[in-house]
Amino acid sequence: MNWDRIEGNWKQFSGKVKERWGKLTDDDLTVVNGRREQLEGKIQERYGYGKDQVKKELDDWSNSL
Repeated sequence: MNWDRIEGNWKQFSGKVKERWGKLTDDDLTVVNGRREQLEGKIQERYGYGKDQVKKELDDWSNSL
């Protein structure tokens, strides 16, 4: 799915993000507010993943929507 659609409907998609990455807090999701770069950073911070791994996971997740 196009990231612009996710960003534009962030309230709807933030629940799906939390289902996938449960370590993210509601505050994290509020700060992210649909911005992919912010979400990548929060996932890296909470899970200790590398940048490439986070990008791949987000691509796979967004393509599955």
